[in-house]
Order: sequence, then structure tokens, then C-alpha cells
Amino acid sequence: MIKITDADFNRLVSFIRDNYGINLSNKRSLIEGRLSNTLTEEGYSSYGEYLDSCFSDSTGKAIDRLLIKLTTNHTYFMREPEHFKFLTDTVLPFIKETAGASRSMRIWSAGCSSGEEVYTAAMHINEFLGTEKNLWDTRLLATDISVKTLASAQNGVYQLSGTEDLPAGWLDKYFDRLDDELCKIKPVLRNEVIFRVFNLMEEIPYKKRPFDLIFCRNVMIYFELETKIKLIERFRDVLRPGGYLFIGHAESVPREVKGLEYVKPAIYRKPVK
Repeated sequence: MIKITDADFNRLVSFIRDNYGINLSNKRSLIEGRLSNTLTEEGYSSYGEYLDSCFSDSTGKAIDRLLIKLTTNHTYFMREPEHFKFLTDTVLPFIKETAGASRSMRIWSAGCSSGEEVYTAAMHINEFLGTEKNLWDTRLLATDISVKTLASAQNGVYQLSGTEDLPAGWLDKYFDRLDDELCKIKPVLRNEVIFRVFNLMEEIPYKKRPFDLIFCRNVMIYFELETKIKLIERFRDVLRPGGYLFIGHAESVPREVKGLEYVKPAIYRKPVK
């Protein structure tokens, strides 16, 4: 394994923190574990050479690959299933009751990674609305910082092993099997999701209508407190009154953030009034 020097470690940590809000200052072993093979495979003798190449790549593809290596975590369909039960039992009935004549819902998967979260939400919406589905605008927004990760999510191809927690019958209903190991989200469901590249450090541009629900789960784990506070405040400001924020179970909303009520672990709500 190629070891990273203090200078290159600090350089990388500063770049990732300043541009993406992620604090890797205590993740030296993670950095070496995830990048050492990349250096070897691509013929770099040091992290300094590798970082020089990444930072000078005007296409952005090298930085995109770097972000994938450092930030992508294992995910799967129905992760944290209590969130999806709450979605079906509480959030969707609230939206249905209050949507009025628009019959539209605004749901955002922020930091959507490879797409399992947003597609799981789309399946639950489809099940909840049933025969009324065609009367509603149920398109979901999914954003991530990585172009390559978004392209993979939009393609919608997954390992069958990652679908094991889905309810009975959903695999055949929402996926086409490609072979003994792979399956693909059916077009009708893929068309429900709008994928966009977005850095959560930036001001939120999606302000045409406030959101009913924002997922930002297991994204803020490595964010510094100040970065987390500012991001959650931006989320709060684009939620409708009564709208919900779902975060990861290893995360919490800092007490400094006002205007969000604790509902239950990893679920917060903007007051109705």
C-alpha cells in the first residue's frame, strides 16, 4: 500500500473540505485504503503526482473518480425501512390531504448516490396511490456531486442481491431481470426521477415550489458542524410548512438549527404554522 505524506494528506483534506464540505481529517486510513490501488493501477508513484493530475484535469472526470472513491458507501433498496413505513403511513397521506387541485408532490433525494433510495421512494409512492397514480405529478428530484454516479443511477442497473429487502413481488413488478446477477429498473419508474448534478455546499436552486420531503441520509456524517448547520438551514428554507426531512440514523439535527421539530429518530418536520 502506498502511504500518503502529511503534506499530501493535508492538501487533499483541505480540498475536499473546502469544495464539498466533507471532513476527512480523521480518515487517513480510509484515504489510503481506497486510493492506493488507484495510484498503482494508473502508474503514479506518489499521492502528490496523483493529486496534481486530478486538480489539473479541466474535464472534471478525475475529480469525479476521486469523489466516488472517497465518498461512495454501500447502499441497497429499503435501507432504513422505518423511513419508508413512515413515508407510506404519514408523509404521503399528509401530501394527499393537502396537495389540493395540483395533485403534485415535491420530493428530493439529496446525495442520492447510486439511486436505490429514490427508486425505493418511487415504488412506495406507486403502491400508495395505486389506481390514482396517473392523476398525480409524482416526479422525484435526485441530486449528487458525481456525474458518473448519477449516470449509473439513471441507468438503473443493480445487483439482484441488493433487492433482497424489497417486499414480495416488487422485484418482478419494478425490475427487468438482465441475467442471474443483474436487474434493471423498469422504464416507467426510471422516468419518474429527474437526476441533476448538485453540490450541497452551494445555494439550493430548486425554489419553484417548496418540498414536501427531503431525504439527506448518511450524507452529513463527515460534515463539520458549521457546514451541517448551514445545509440543514437551507433544507428548512425550501421545505413547505409541514414538510419533512429524513436524515441517517447516525446523524442528528444540531440544536443550533431552529425551525425544525423532532418527530422520531432521523425524522424532522418544519412546523405547519
